[in-house]
Amino acid sequence: MPMTESEYKGNPMIVLTQGPEDKFPFQFGLKKAKLILEHIEDIKRFVAKHSK
Repeated sequence: MPMTESEYKGNPMIVLTQGPEDKFPFQFGLKKAKLILEHIEDIKRFVAKHSK
């Protein structure tokens, strides 16, 4: 999954895509990135629980 950086209203954003044809990339800023890092183990458990 390619990662790029962009900017929104002067704030840095991280942009994650599934590939060049992805029309709706997943993007978020620093505040949400920090929240994700704080809860990364919860996210990993969620993925493991719901993956088949």
